[in-house]
Amino acid sequence: MRRRVIFHRLGLAALVVGLLAAGPSVYGAGFGIFEQGAKAMGMAGAFTAQADDPSAIFHNAAGLAFQHDQDFAVGFTYIRSLTSDFTGADPFPGAGYTAEQETLSEFPPHAYWVQPLKPNWTFGLGVYAPFGLTTEWDSQFRGRFVSRLASLQAIDVNPSLGWQVTPDFGVGFGVIGRFSSVELERHVGAYNFFTQTVDDVGTLKLDGSLDNDGYGWNFGLLHKVNNSFSWGFSYRSAITVDYKGDAKVTQNLTGTPFDAVVQGVLPFGQTFPVETSIDFPDMASFGVALALGPSSLLEADVNWTGWSSFESLAIDFPGGELPSTSIPERYDDAFNYRLGLSWNSAPNKQWRFGVVYDETPQPEESVSPLLPDSNRLGLTVGYGFEGAKVSYDLAVMYLDFDERSRDKNFTDEPDSTFFGKYKQEALLVGLTLGF
Repeated sequence: MRRRVIFHRLGLAALVVGLLAAGPSVYGAGFGIFEQGAKAMGMAGAFTAQADDPSAIFHNAAGLAFQHDQDFAVGFTYIRSLTSDFTGADPFPGAGYTAEQETLSEFPPHAYWVQPLKPNWTFGLGVYAPFGLTTEWDSQFRGRFVSRLASLQAIDVNPSLGWQVTPDFGVGFGVIGRFSSVELERHVGAYNFFTQTVDDVGTLKLDGSLDNDGYGWNFGLLHKVNNSFSWGFSYRSAITVDYKGDAKVTQNLTGTPFDAVVQGVLPFGQTFPVETSIDFPDMASFGVALALGPSSLLEADVNWTGWSSFESLAIDFPGGELPSTSIPERYDDAFNYRLGLSWNSAPNKQWRFGVVYDETPQPEESVSPLLPDSNRLGLTVGYGFEGAKVSYDLAVMYLDFDERSRDKNFTDEPDSTFFGKYKQEALLVGLTLGF
């Protein structure tokens, strides 16, 4: 019996690893937030070859080279889940079991400042949230022993410089400081030999205690070949964040003598240190823009995220309260494809439309309630108005996720079993104000 309890002690370590793995692994798809400005969002993020507003700091820093007026922009992207359903499969949680995630409702912000320095040099400062979403299930969800609540937040501070090398060619570069935190709640199950059932014996929480930072860089090129054609390239480096924080396990009483058994094995009521390191992946974007006439523009972008390096993640408990361990993830590189169209209905008014297909980097064996990711298709529409002193951009995106099933495990992780299929839909609304 003690061996059974120790097994669940090992499971506690694995769950913390799984939470931390969920954060960066979603950058290529999942919960990565590419919508960092409503103008670009209206064109489904196809903006690398334009980058003609302050959000160039995120999309392509070389766009700063062609911005010669002081500018300030601030806004947010409202993200709300429409559908987030789970249908179980055998052997666990069983065919016919259904559940639904709590409704997601988040407002990741963005803010940019553009300041010309010299005729050919422009400085920009961006503050935005490239990660910041949550998966949450109710307290009776059968997958609560895998994850009940998992949340990752990240804020990037990104000072950049744009250099207009020639009238039609610009270069941009900058540094990125990423400030990240995670939060987890997961229940702990153990086999109760008094009742012959698996009981809910505890709750593990990382109440936002892992709060750390990492640093990287960004680079971009923008070539305006003529009045009708331009191309752009943008690269954002990998960033490593070393996490150090605390965890705590609270006992859930079963009302049987088994409570005393688990009290002697699990570190209930203690606060103990947790350490790990995450390599956020690098990302590259290439885009071409073509004027279709005096009032319309078409852009196509391809984005790549280097997730093949994310093979596994180790977790360390320096105090020895739980055994150190690692979990396999084995992600693949991910691509997404973006197409956007803009149309000027008046000199200061613009309509935008777009479509994006975003691949998931997540193999089937990693799909779980912690992060049920899948390929998705997005459709966008946007509108912009530019006044003498104030401008605004609005955008709406509908995301339809492919149905994603899991019915197998990695061969070296045969005990991680929570099978079933997931289906998700989401709606995003972006607003950016310019001054």
